[in-house]
Amino acid sequence: MTELGVFLPIGNNGWILSETSPQYLPTFELNRTITQKAEELGFGFALSMVKFRGYGGKTMHWDYCMDSMALMTGLAAVTNNIRLYASVSPITMNPAIVARMAASIDDISNGRFGINIVAGWNRSEYEQMGLWRGEDFYSYRYDYASEFMEVMRQLWATGRCTFHGQYFDFDDCECLPTPQHGVKIVSAGQSPRGKKFISDYADFHFGAGSNQEEVQKSNSALLNAAATTQRKVGAFANAMIVLGDTDADAMRKVELYTQGADIEAIDFVTGQYALDTAKDGSSAAIVERRRTAERVSPFYGGGTPMAGSAETVARKLDEMAVVKGTDGIMLTFDDFVEGLDRFGQEVMPLLQHVKRADYALTAGANS
Repeated sequence: MTELGVFLPIGNNGWILSETSPQYLPTFELNRTITQKAEELGFGFALSMVKFRGYGGKTMHWDYCMDSMALMTGLAAVTNNIRLYASVSPITMNPAIVARMAASIDDISNGRFGINIVAGWNRSEYEQMGLWRGEDFYSYRYDYASEFMEVMRQLWATGRCTFHGQYFDFDDCECLPTPQHGVKIVSAGQSPRGKKFISDYADFHFGAGSNQEEVQKSNSALLNAAATTQRKVGAFANAMIVLGDTDADAMRKVELYTQGADIEAIDFVTGQYALDTAKDGSSAAIVERRRTAERVSPFYGGGTPMAGSAETVARKLDEMAVVKGTDGIMLTFDDFVEGLDRFGQEVMPLLQHVKRADYALTAGANS
């Protein structure tokens, strides 16, 4: 059975680049409310992205953004059961520092903490801070991330690390205490090199597609890559939920958001994707999707949301859930607070292949 997760709105306005979609700033109060609602509903995990520069436009999309590690540390102290994943970009932080932070949050959360490794593709984010490593970084970013992971693995395993690599040099580096529960790793690589990184170091692949066909294709490639390392790796699929009283009502919302698409912000992010020299990953796919689309999509990545009545959304989620390799489905909403409430009341009772987390099932049995 597949579990549910929530992709937190750590940046303003979430995952819709539109003037007519819900407009809001990211705050701790908002993300605490969302995470606690997800926990009450029996979601298994929450994940927040890392973002250092937004896309501008009329909506100033993601120009306001919280820090992922700090946010998830705060959420660890106000939740009890839900797993929490923070995102880290290796070229912005030293692996020994991240290893120590993770050990602390592992303690605060009582073993509910994990890290999403973001290899780094958005040049504008890092160049503004003097951290961009040059045009060739596109080609070796996963090699860099691999050394980053090697250092953290050693530190978490023994509390010490001696490592002399191409990008990192550590001589008897110490990091104590070590995490007492283990730190799960997530990564969103879509290219063959990205999938290899996941099969070498990650426990879950994030971003495995947003419909049954995409999930099947992505999971198949992931399982083939993992077979070479003989490691168990699961996948988190994605779904942007737009609920309506009927399918037509949901599509009315989609049309409203599409009419208000923030073209300037969408052009900026598409331009950043186009700078990526890798032609076999998600960046190239997103650029091609924008180039060939009849209309500009305001939904992040240029895809289409899972829009419909409760019955339609439940059916589509169940179709994704049964694809081999799918361990979780991570949800976003046009309106997170209202969307989660409606999802819990209307959709969850209809799901057949998506489960509440074990802690929620146990609580229900004991209440």
